Amino acid sequence: MVVETNRCYHQFLENSDNGHSPEHEVTEVEMFVFLALTLQMGHTVQGRLEDYWTKMEQLRPPFYGQMMAHARYYDILRFLHFMDDNRNGVDRTDDRLWKIQDLIEIIRMNFSKFYNPSEYLAVDEVIVKFEGRIVFKQYIPKKR
Repeated sequence: MVVETNRCYHQFLENSDNGHSPEHEVTEVEMFVFLALTLQMGHTVQGRLEDYWTKMEQLRPPFYGQMMAHARYYDILRFLHFMDDNRNGVDRTDDRLWKIQDLIEIIRMNFSKFYNPSEYLAVDEVIVKFEGRIVFKQYIPKKR
């Protein structure tokens, strides 16, 4: 992820005409912090992405600002990339997750090492309310 994100950033700089001031490349430590912040955002839900770095003392979760500046978070998010070189990529519309397939496989393998579900497992789809449009989710309005 670090290598491909930096490659995407350098490709942007090569094609940029506006004289974008070059930021430093993403390091492994920054990528881990970025991923940790992104995962933590699922636990402390704010209205907008900017709200995690708000200057209002009563609304600001201090964790985010201490870990990474919001400008740096946005820079990494802007150039976040998973697949090898854009120029060699083939658009495969049959599989919408093809760019992150390697990441999904790594996560699946590592999760299976630590969690083995038993036969008494209940999955409840009502855990997270979702009203957006995405292919593999379904919104049922009468469902609580």
